[in-house]
Amino acid sequence: MENQEIHYEIIVVEDGSTLSSKNTVKEFKEKLPLFYYYKENSGPGDSRNYGMKRAKGNYFIILDSDVLLPSDYLKNIHAFLKDSYTDCFGGADAAHPSFTAIQKAINFAMTSFLTTGGIRGNEKAIEKFKPRSFNMGISKKAYETTGGFGKMRVGEDLDLSIRLQAAGFNTAFIPNATVYHKRRNTWKTFYKQVSNFGKGRPALNKWYPQTFSVLFWLPSLYFIGILISLSLILFKVYIFIVLYLIYFLLIFVSSSYIYNNLNVGIYSILAANLQLIGYGLGFLKATYYINLRKREPRDVFPELFIE
Repeated sequence: MENQEIHYEIIVVEDGSTLSSKNTVKEFKEKLPLFYYYKENSGPGDSRNYGMKRAKGNYFIILDSDVLLPSDYLKNIHAFLKDSYTDCFGGADAAHPSFTAIQKAINFAMTSFLTTGGIRGNEKAIEKFKPRSFNMGISKKAYETTGGFGKMRVGEDLDLSIRLQAAGFNTAFIPNATVYHKRRNTWKTFYKQVSNFGKGRPALNKWYPQTFSVLFWLPSLYFIGILISLSLILFKVYIFIVLYLIYFLLIFVSSSYIYNNLNVGIYSILAANLQLIGYGLGFLKATYYINLRKREPRDVFPELFIE
């Protein structure tokens, strides 16, 4: 971020963390226009609103704490907005060469067309592009009109993107505004994250029925298909499990080629299955309670919302 020709400020919001970053911020205070704020934990969306309320500029760029920025990141965004202004933008996330094999495999599972349809980092993905808050820009006007992020701890960025589009604001994908996203670094935390994503989607579908798509069912159907395929082996029907094995091979070859690492290719098979099964089971559980039992999302999954 040093030696940038563009005027900017950096706001760090400490969301109740027990491992303070205050001293780290002090180390860079003389080099960067840094502003540090501490607040009690209330989730990522509320903390981003907290930062935007205190920002001096008219355009806010929102980043997760686990991303690394390329040196030309701000320059690329500035050039895009100068030529094609939009009140909200998003960019892709990628794996930095320094990331571990597990982090690279998780990145593949979350970004590949083979696993998510490229929905998180491609303007030509399977649904209208909705910026994610790990790499997102929003104008002050759009923030003030919508009130910023809502009360969700998970899916808060999708909620905001939907409300922005409903309010008439355009969203755009900036191809060269990529960040390096570390994501989770253990299988357990990754599975928990994608499971929560799956639980959050039926809540969004309930609030915004116009956003519903049968494609959201694919991870659940994937999991059900695995169970059926394994069961059919008992009856000597192998065609369906063979199709799954071919899919695993495609993941292995694609990931190994992208990262030039066979270990990442192997890990990507596990990461893809955790991503699809975790999301699928979370989606099924939330669908059962929200759609069939007519329960309120906040009552069933209070951990996904701000109190």
